[in-house]
Amino acid sequence: MSESCIEIIGGGLAGCEAAYQLGKRGIAVRLYEMRPDRKTAVHQTDRLAELVCSNSFRSDERDHPVGLIKREMAAFDSLIVKAARASSIPAGGALAVDREAFSGHVMQALESLNAVSLIRQEVTEIPPGFSIIAAGPLCSDALAQSVHQQLGDTGLYFYDAIAPVIEYDSLDLEVVFAQSRYGKGEGSDYLNIPLSKAQYLELHRDLVTAERAEIKAHDSLKFFEGCLPVEVMADRGVDTLRFGPLKPVGLTDPRTDQQPYAVIQLRQDNYARSHWNLVGFQTQLKWGDQRRILQKLPGMANARFVRFGMIHRNTFVDSTKHLLPTFQLKNHPQCMLAGQISGVEGYIESASVGLMCGLNMARMIRGHAPVVFPSTTAMGSLAHYVTFQGHRELQPTNVNYGIFEPLPPGKKIKRSDRRRAYAIRALQDLLRFALASELDIDEPFLRTQLAELEPTAV
Repeated sequence: MSESCIEIIGGGLAGCEAAYQLGKRGIAVRLYEMRPDRKTAVHQTDRLAELVCSNSFRSDERDHPVGLIKREMAAFDSLIVKAARASSIPAGGALAVDREAFSGHVMQALESLNAVSLIRQEVTEIPPGFSIIAAGPLCSDALAQSVHQQLGDTGLYFYDAIAPVIEYDSLDLEVVFAQSRYGKGEGSDYLNIPLSKAQYLELHRDLVTAERAEIKAHDSLKFFEGCLPVEVMADRGVDTLRFGPLKPVGLTDPRTDQQPYAVIQLRQDNYARSHWNLVGFQTQLKWGDQRRILQKLPGMANARFVRFGMIHRNTFVDSTKHLLPTFQLKNHPQCMLAGQISGVEGYIESASVGLMCGLNMARMIRGHAPVVFPSTTAMGSLAHYVTFQGHRELQPTNVNYGIFEPLPPGKKIKRSDRRRAYAIRALQDLLRFALASELDIDEPFLRTQLAELEPTAV
């Protein structure tokens, strides 16, 4: 491989974002994707940037950490954020997408770049030169072994679950009602299955007694706390689900004009509104029990399943030992790890690491040192979290204000204003950092976002 060509392993969100950031700068990229020759446990197509766990990129509020990281990425012309907005579907205050349209936008953008070559082939070992490994969390066994040998360490893992998807016209709309929580978005952004106390308690009994899918004999069953299967949450107490993903607050059943005891929400999964995803209902139950339990619910007697829920194993490295804050391997600095294999969790977080790797790899190719994003920003907070050596035990994380550098002491900020204070500081610091580092950034866009948060902040 010539020094000016980057090899990127993995055609998920992180790999595609990194390829785009490099390719649009005219830097040659070979993007490797092993599908369709080699399948994974959960992918259903051979498309790049296929979404498997959910079609949601979560909150799109400007001062929410997830909404903030989207705006930070957009300032660097993020392909993933552009594709998500171009393929968005109604989801209240969240950014959700049509899966096929989203993947199509990503593929079209990469195919338009002459510098990017897509190679359908499994890579079984770390390339010797400049490379970005973005093959997680469903890394092939051979490549995972090569990464672990390079690190002299065993890999870490957790189990993740995905939720069932239902056909719209199989639902009883006399029972299932359309309404967004707290009236956000359009009234039809979500469908709701209302549960009485008796129905909820029956569901709870069914979940804790149903048969669950088996895992590899040598594994212990470790789940990511931010995406627990519903039956695992049910194990923790009878009211755990009712105060979690099945909470009824902000919703009123139009038939009774009352708040239900509990609610299961469904979110639109495609443009045609023909497929709907059970929000927060990720599960490891065996498929027969999923059908039996869900078809007992109000309005679900004739439900047809586009996809059942399932679990899969996610592999990641102990980034506190092996990665620099630039996501370079300490013992092989020409190689970076991007996406969930680096220790972050979530679609948008994975893509943000791909973006940072792409920007820094471009700097390295052009003879500049890579830069570390400020820990006061959403992207930088992830980089600092996964490489912080003080963790007792590394747990993958979504972006949240708990991993940001704390606000400076001094003037007291009301609790209700703290999110906005974090967001304003993040965008101001990101702009200063990008200009000082001579990174290409959309300054007018950032200043507009700042003005929306606080006019005096610009």
